[in-house]
Amino acid sequence: MNAIRAKVGVFGIGLAAYWTQFDGLKERLEGYQQRVEARITDMGAEVVSAGLVDDAPGARAAGDLFTRENVDLIICYVGTYSTSSQVLPAVQRRRAPVLILNLQPVPALDYLDTDTAEWLANCCACCVPEISNAFARGRIQFNVVSGLLSPVEGYANQYHDRAWGEIREWVTAASVMRSINYSRIGFLGHTYPGMLDMYSDFTMHHAQLGAHIEVLEMDDLHRRVEAATDAEVRAKIDEIRRVFEIAEPGRDRISKAVTDEGMAWSARVACGLDRLTADFDLQGLTYYYRGLDGNANEELGASLIVGNSLLTARGIPAAGEGDLKTCVAMMIMDRFNAGGSYTEFYAMDFNDDFILMGHDGPGHIGISDQKPVLRGLGLFHGKRGYGISVQFNVRLGPITILGLTQTAEGRLKLLAAEGESIPGDTLQIGNTNSRLKFRLDPATFMDRWCEEGPTHHVALGVGHRVGSLRKLARMMNIPLVVMD
Repeated sequence: MNAIRAKVGVFGIGLAAYWTQFDGLKERLEGYQQRVEARITDMGAEVVSAGLVDDAPGARAAGDLFTRENVDLIICYVGTYSTSSQVLPAVQRRRAPVLILNLQPVPALDYLDTDTAEWLANCCACCVPEISNAFARGRIQFNVVSGLLSPVEGYANQYHDRAWGEIREWVTAASVMRSINYSRIGFLGHTYPGMLDMYSDFTMHHAQLGAHIEVLEMDDLHRRVEAATDAEVRAKIDEIRRVFEIAEPGRDRISKAVTDEGMAWSARVACGLDRLTADFDLQGLTYYYRGLDGNANEELGASLIVGNSLLTARGIPAAGEGDLKTCVAMMIMDRFNAGGSYTEFYAMDFNDDFILMGHDGPGHIGISDQKPVLRGLGLFHGKRGYGISVQFNVRLGPITILGLTQTAEGRLKLLAAEGESIPGDTLQIGNTNSRLKFRLDPATFMDRWCEEGPTHHVALGVGHRVGSLRKLARMMNIPLVVMD
């Protein structure tokens, strides 16, 4: 899928009284601001610039601009001192999250040879506490990034690198937030009966995420599966064979061969899923249908893993068992380019201190450590029907798991933990499963994780992403609990 770009409103600040007192100061600060805007554009954002704001009417005009453009993040670049009364109006109208940039042009002043004009060109730190106070009392969500504006030759630039790394994470988080806000997630069928943790309040998803939940019938999918042409099915079979290895029956008694008939049916269903997501303009999908006595719904519901794994790999996360909250968590991880595979806790290993985690599909095959495998199963444990499942391990190295739960008060809440995917044997049962080692031992980890009232599924992604998730959670006003 094409990445959604954040709209970032940028305004610089200064005091109009300075311009007639110090020739060239305004132009110098405008040049710094243009440098900031260029770098934010290079991060992939669409910049909406209000220019240099130096009085209260200008701040109101900037606020109106940001509101008209529906920006996701407002960046206040502090060029020099400005009174807070001519800053607050720029952020009050849109009330998007605000990032204050306290970026000094030089590492240190030449104190004995610096005059007032040169000091004012570098005194960004002067008004940041004042602005922070105004924003806090005005109930404006804000964050501050301090450091160097540009790298300095021959100088240890850790303050530049750290600051701009933080800015990049904020801009990326704004893009992810916009992606979630504008998403349409299909809910096909119903939640697995009796799994109380996964029952979701659709209204709270609309209200707290801005996402739209499109309720779908199995008939919507049946019609599109039936409409798939023979040419489309053949092309999908070719795609499946390119993407997956085909496994021989394993030692598990439910393991079966992948037949030509089973392959053709899975491909036809995958074609139907492609049409379903296109026709309803879906950016995510969660699904489950129990079926009865081998009826059409049972046959269809048991044949979704392959197609939904392909959808997940191309940026349309698909979560089984009707787990809407985990579908959102998968989408968040995917938009951070971390993957986001549908996962649950399998077992604790107290010999090597890791947790085995996986699921019977679908999986994010884009984060597999090797070519994923298709395995025929004579039954899906705990579910009706039989068919083809996906098996792989997440690639070795740093990982993050992300869960989304709902509190008794109706608030959505994120849970996250960083760890490592480590080598070693895993279950060969037609499921994705990996050995994950967290910073806490398995027993302590499980105790603390469960204390937060989680759902039993998570999104498993690659890389350590807690820093980015903290920013997203703050911007979206969703609590985040990190296990560390």
